[in-house]
Amino acid sequence: MRNAVLLPNGLVLTTDNSAGIGEKVDDIVRVEDEIVAYFAARVALLEQWSAEAHPISVIVHNFTGNKSWDKYVAGIEKAFQEIEWPCPTITGSTESNMETMQSAMAVTMIGEKRWTSELEITWFVYGKPCVGQEVVDHADKIADLKKIWNAMERGFVKRVWPVGSNGIAGECVRLGLRGEITGWDITKSAGPATSVLLGVPSEQIKDAKNHFEKYFEEIR
Repeated sequence: MRNAVLLPNGLVLTTDNSAGIGEKVDDIVRVEDEIVAYFAARVALLEQWSAEAHPISVIVHNFTGNKSWDKYVAGIEKAFQEIEWPCPTITGSTESNMETMQSAMAVTMIGEKRWTSELEITWFVYGKPCVGQEVVDHADKIADLKKIWNAMERGFVKRVWPVGSNGIAGECVRLGLRGEITGWDITKSAGPATSVLLGVPSEQIKDAKNHFEKYFEEIR
């Protein structure tokens, strides 16, 4: 597992948050609240997959205000629509007593273990690292959630490991990999998991390359 918490009853807890990103005047990055929630949900979902689990419940922590709730819910639902999977029940809480100057929210997911894999794999990185405004400006270069899910369902991918603020290099260290990738900035933050490390069975490498096509490189 990466940052997931394995609860005593076998459930898996994952979470992601953002601050200063949204529709408020004083936000550092100005984007729609729906987009903010989508990427927070995306990270929490990828963390579930990293723990070989899939979410059964979603909790929203909304510090932005009542007007943002429906937009945040829509963003979370979009992540599940993307992988063509029913969205779990969404609950949560909104800070409505105090008005904040900047947007802030978090998405927490509770999931159940669904699979395990002990196959020998080769690690690849998928999607270019992007952060802040780059996530919106270079959306075509980031890891495609649906492609990852489809590859998992078809057996092309057996391990998922999202990249965060420590960059590709930091995650390679955690996995015991040298992290040699030509032409990639491996120290750059990948923001909301715009890059994802994927474990591919040796016999499925050709299929995986054909499936992901671009921004998909082997880690040596």
